Amino acid sequence: MQEWANQLCENRQFGSKMTDSKYFTTTKKGEIFELKAELNSDKKEKKKEAVKKVIASMTVGKDVSALFPDVVNCMQTDNLELKKLVYLYLMNYAKSQPDMAIMAVNTFVKDCEDPNPLIRALAVRTMGCIRVDKITEYLCEPLRKCLKDEDPYVRKTAAVCVAKLHDINAQLVEDQGFLDTLKDLISDSNPMVVANAVAALSEIAESHPNSNLMDLNPQTINKLLTALNECTEWGQIFILDCLANYTPRDDRESQSICERVTPRLSHANSAVVLSAVKVLMKFMEMLPKDLDYYGTLLKKLAPPLVTLLSAEPELQYVALRNINLIVQRRPEILKHEMKVFFVKYNDPIYVKLEKLDIMIRLASQANIAQVLAELKEYATEVDVDFVRKAVRAIGRCAIKVEQSAERCVSTLLDLIQTKVNYVVQEAIVVIKDIFRKYPNKYESVIATLCENLDSLDEPEARAAMIWIVGEYAERIDNADELLESFLEGFHDESTQVQLQLLTAIVKLFLKKPTETQELVQQVLSLATQDSDNPDLRDRGYIYWRLLSTDPVAAKEVVLAEKPLISEETDLIEPTLLEELICHIGTLASVYHKPPSAFVEGSRGVQHKRLPGSTESGESESPDTASAAAVSDAPPAVIPSQGDLLGDLLNLDLTPPTTAGPPPPASSGMQMGAMDLLGGGLDSLMGDESEPPPIPLRMDTPQSPQLPHQSPSPPDYSPTELGGDLGGSPAIGAGFGAPPAAMPASFSAPVSGGLDDLFDLGGGVGMPMGAYSAPKTVWLPALKAKGLEISGTFARRSGVIQMEMTLTNKAMSVMTDFAIQFNRNSFGLAPAGPLQVLTPLSPNQSIEVTLPLNTVGPVMKMEPLNNLQVAVKNNIDVFYFSCQYPISMLFVEDGKMERQVFLATWKDIPNDSEAQFQIKDCHLSSDAASNKLQGSNIFTIAKRTVDGQDMLYQSMKLTNGIWVLTEMRVQAGNPVYTVSLKCRAAEVSQWVFQSYEAVLKN
Repeated sequence: MQEWANQLCENRQFGSKMTDSKYFTTTKKGEIFELKAELNSDKKEKKKEAVKKVIASMTVGKDVSALFPDVVNCMQTDNLELKKLVYLYLMNYAKSQPDMAIMAVNTFVKDCEDPNPLIRALAVRTMGCIRVDKITEYLCEPLRKCLKDEDPYVRKTAAVCVAKLHDINAQLVEDQGFLDTLKDLISDSNPMVVANAVAALSEIAESHPNSNLMDLNPQTINKLLTALNECTEWGQIFILDCLANYTPRDDRESQSICERVTPRLSHANSAVVLSAVKVLMKFMEMLPKDLDYYGTLLKKLAPPLVTLLSAEPELQYVALRNINLIVQRRPEILKHEMKVFFVKYNDPIYVKLEKLDIMIRLASQANIAQVLAELKEYATEVDVDFVRKAVRAIGRCAIKVEQSAERCVSTLLDLIQTKVNYVVQEAIVVIKDIFRKYPNKYESVIATLCENLDSLDEPEARAAMIWIVGEYAERIDNADELLESFLEGFHDESTQVQLQLLTAIVKLFLKKPTETQELVQQVLSLATQDSDNPDLRDRGYIYWRLLSTDPVAAKEVVLAEKPLISEETDLIEPTLLEELICHIGTLASVYHKPPSAFVEGSRGVQHKRLPGSTESGESESPDTASAAAVSDAPPAVIPSQGDLLGDLLNLDLTPPTTAGPPPPASSGMQMGAMDLLGGGLDSLMGDESEPPPIPLRMDTPQSPQLPHQSPSPPDYSPTELGGDLGGSPAIGAGFGAPPAAMPASFSAPVSGGLDDLFDLGGGVGMPMGAYSAPKTVWLPALKAKGLEISGTFARRSGVIQMEMTLTNKAMSVMTDFAIQFNRNSFGLAPAGPLQVLTPLSPNQSIEVTLPLNTVGPVMKMEPLNNLQVAVKNNIDVFYFSCQYPISMLFVEDGKMERQVFLATWKDIPNDSEAQFQIKDCHLSSDAASNKLQGSNIFTIAKRTVDGQDMLYQSMKLTNGIWVLTEMRVQAGNPVYTVSLKCRAAEVSQWVFQSYEAVLKN
């Protein structure tokens, strides 16, 4: 449609009279037949008139496709106006008549060599608009000529045509080398050609984010900045948008670009101004704040933004939405310009509300008196929505500027005295928030609020008033009567009011138990027995049980100190704000959403970041990225809210005051549980509804039999059977039962019997250090209000450690950190509080090591090594999930006696054996054995059969599960075969993953 509009407008230049409306008025029958005759007339004027009639019919929606061949025949003419009209017709009908459209190809090719540059450009523009696959390949040659045409008008038109052709057939454009030609056009002598080449490349790069087409370097940037001064306004926008995607090498280059872009701020076109602001906002990130130029730039940015607010309302709104982002990022730019955001009586409501929002963001101690006077004025306006927002704004100012709180409260009380219903209701909602922010400071106004109780009819206001009465019940003599008055129509109230009323009456009961017993029983029975709402019912039952079982606990829960609220709750999350700043002047900056949220398909999904925040941003250096790739760590499983609620609701997120020390390394007689390979099996396979028993030690009196155990054989005492594997049923079965199948290696003839088989002779050398994976991001900043947590697990000196990096990407300081784990497969739990000793400032990172023990509650997870974690700070509680390598759980006393190994291997059924292959491993058997021993995987024996080394290894998990393995290593063969035997079969694949991780890193 835009092309038609352009073409029709341009036709005016070729002598069209203002009487063209006559072409739209014909209603004759047999019209197509007559037009056909006129199109084939010998008279040029008649032909032109006929084509105009055809275009008029097409414009009003009539189908004139039957005239396609006749119109195409009119292309062979020198008359530019007629040629334009025919091309217009062709663009519209080529898609529905592709076979006919091919007839026009020769004319295009011919017109691309016409001496008149306007005709050459017209031909190439029309070729780009005909979206027919069959034709595109015929158009490559004419397009190539036009891209190198001597006339800049033709070259700039051809540049845009490349982008259109790329949209139809990307492969063809790449094969024909048009992209390289486009890149060359960036160095063109004509600024409009440069602008169009940039626009075309940007369009292509956006639909193919990984193509790296815009290879920006200082030389290219210099050419673009030179062209910037001489372009049309839209050309300037294309170039500025392209500049915004460049990251300067240092602050000097950044300053140089800013200096050359600054003159665009005084442009008459608001789109140019916003594009220039976007470039400057981005490059300012790289300038040191103590630089004189930085201050100068801040001053230069304010006037153009203020000027935008004198445009028509629609433009004002777009400007205000962008200013809202700018003020959140750099409030100092407009801190002295508060007055321009004062509302005018004739502003549309959408402009008023946006100005109101920016006023609050700019409010400070210096200007608060001015702002409050203005807001009080707005609260007496006639527009109800605006008045409500103005009253809310007074409350937000009180919360934001502490020194103004008293003045705000008195202003709100003045408004309540007006007795205007909706003003009173909004004021009460706002005062509730002020009480939350400044407890025990302004409660003297409660009496005034209670006077207006009867006039409240909106759920939010009623809920706020009920909260105030419940929270300050001890200061209100007739609190029980007030709440009882609400209770009379309990079932007619909204859910919000019902929930608030239930909580308020329970608070009242806990403060005045003797006087309100009936009232609390009444509300609990209404909430639990007579209500269909599950939220209300559940809350009622929780309160009921709390009150009936432990009133002290109920008091601690219901009357707990509430976290203070802050003004920052409505700020855009920092990482999203960074991205939106990079999209100033686009639809994203009006919606305040990233393009990926509202643009379908691949376009616009690139996430942009400000350059100064690369260390703290989401991007990672190539080194860390490659390290992450090498580690091949399993992806973190982010649990759904539903998965977490069941267990994380009851987390105590205060740091533990006393925590047991990490369990000492097991000595001779200490075992996980009675069963050699089955201790802790219940924790993996048992009934999950009951918390499984903590693994028992041998010295526990009257050790109970576990479900998966066979009774202990009476014949052998632990000492008789040798050390740390005493009286185990595996041994009993091994010696008393017929031997089970053995590994192939064991059944081979052995010259010196068992002693020879297990003779370590030249065996295993010194162990290396334990392997720990590189850190990965567990909790992205986007999901945790600016807190990013990356980490890994390590085992050092027998203690499992969680090593984390906490990074603050928010704008506020973070303190009061605490951590808690959900129940997990191996009972992992923090062995002490999370030690973050100093507040975490914005853009600061801190390394934290958290020792863990394995005496926490046990529940089988999916996957087995999944750990669900809750981290609390002064902002909120955040949940994430990560996976720990099973090798962290291999204990230091996991080396099994040789005879016991043999007997146990025989005892475990063959169907519990799993076989895996480790590929691309180039270590010798000795080197592999050393590496594994560093992670507590112990080689018990090694033997060589037919040039193949066989390593027999054992390891023991913290919960007493034993794993036995046979690893075959053939010299020169990079594929190792690992056979694993374990009674808890589900452990096998995770043990194998640990083998692979240790050997390959």
